[in-house]
Amino acid sequence: MPRISVIGSCGSGKTTFARELAARLGVRHIEMDSLFWQPDWQPKPIEELRDMGTDAVAGDVWVIDGNYSQGRLRDIYLSRATTVVWLNYSYPFTFARLFKRTVRRIVHRECLWGTNYETARMAFCSSDSILWYMTKSYRRRRREYRKLFNDDRYTHLDRIEIRRPRDEEVVIERLSSLLQTVELSG
Repeated sequence: MPRISVIGSCGSGKTTFARELAARLGVRHIEMDSLFWQPDWQPKPIEELRDMGTDAVAGDVWVIDGNYSQGRLRDIYLSRATTVVWLNYSYPFTFARLFKRTVRRIVHRECLWGTNYETARMAFCSSDSILWYMTKSYRRRRREYRKLFNDDRYTHLDRIEIRRPRDEEVVIERLSSLLQTVELSG
């Protein structure tokens, strides 16, 4: 049964893709940010986060999204995953997508995890800016994921790299077909 991890740079569309994939597969979607963030943008203590992550991926089928690296959650969810999907988009595309999402969240006052909201001050005038974070972490994340895709510890994973957003639907269809094949043969 599929246990799928969706990774990618901040703003690449991991949650949107994972939510759509989970809905199409009819399986549980796990958003790591919702596990991590407490009210007032306070992170969960690492032990609590790891316990929640372990519980979240204990089931037989799921789609999880997020970038919580080694030491936080990666070892937990990738050891259980069957597939990893990397949304590997260009910096300009990813930044534009993140910028639009951030502005939409500010304008519409979208409540994120718990009581958390993005604000104009936070997005444009803070050292904690999601836009700044994406800019400074983009290259490092790409190197990290390229290494992960070539890491012998993860040879059990079906590794799918998506380089163009228009290919997302093709991958969702492929994974949906695989699940139907597994269900029919089981």
